[in-house]
Amino acid sequence: MTAIPRHRTPLGRLTSTLLGVAMSALLLAPFGIAQAEDDMVRFGTPQWPGATVKSEVARQLLDTLGYHTTLREASSSIILEAMASGDLDVNMALWRPSQSGMLDPRLEAGELVEVVKNIDGARFQLAVPEYVWDAGVHSMADLAEHAERFDRTFYGIEPGNVGNELMHKAIVNGTYGLDDWQVAASSVTGMMSQVASDIRNGQWIAFLGWEPHWMNVDFDIRYLEDPENLWGDASSVSTVVASDFAERHPNVIAFLDNMRVPIEVQNQWVYAYSREDQPLKSVAADWIQSHPERVNTWLEGVTTADGETRAQDAYQASR
Repeated sequence: MTAIPRHRTPLGRLTSTLLGVAMSALLLAPFGIAQAEDDMVRFGTPQWPGATVKSEVARQLLDTLGYHTTLREASSSIILEAMASGDLDVNMALWRPSQSGMLDPRLEAGELVEVVKNIDGARFQLAVPEYVWDAGVHSMADLAEHAERFDRTFYGIEPGNVGNELMHKAIVNGTYGLDDWQVAASSVTGMMSQVASDIRNGQWIAFLGWEPHWMNVDFDIRYLEDPENLWGDASSVSTVVASDFAERHPNVIAFLDNMRVPIEVQNQWVYAYSREDQPLKSVAADWIQSHPERVNTWLEGVTTADGETRAQDAYQASR
């Protein structure tokens, strides 16, 4: 995908809202399948490389245990709605605190259950190239002073993403003097193409950054300080399931509770899948076969879908 033009005007908030509604109806259509059977596990994942590979690793391991699994990609808000309505079961990519506003009401309503923090110590906030940091931009409070060098633009990912909304909120409220800025929304691939182009040309850019991701390996970037705490405290990533699924599948819940992923492991997945363009299924399958020690930790206390065999034994037999 080509880089986003530097002066591209993003969709207005009303247009984004209407587009989100239309996309929700379109993307939910494939989820309108019959009620899941006892051995069915339906994963939903946003189109983020780390989340996609992590979900695929979990899906393949559950396949090995005799479950029937599917993996669908959509935005986080659409996935949560599909889980609440009974059309999806598992989402392993809920970022806290940035997505707490969309998650907590559903937890409080009893629609969803938060199983575990599968990644701790993650980051999700505004970032700049290191040469911009070295020039004195250390904080979001420093951005307005250099507005023209940034084209008064934040670069984000898909419309409706919480990171985009946090940047929109800063603009609407005039936080840090950013009321005349705009958010350019794109896909992850599109945003990273823009970041790569600007870094290659030494241009200034402020963009949505997160870790784990290969951007932290390939580029010298720095995360901006946030004195107003718009982005909240240190990030973590949670596994969330539909409440009725949690009641019906204690064995799957035991597996998901065990599956905690070190940041360096997910960085490896993201690099292989997103940076080296290896096929998703191959990245997951190769890693599963070559890391028995960690996989066995995740399978401890878990059985096959029929309850007759230890999950660790089933995994060993599949290698």
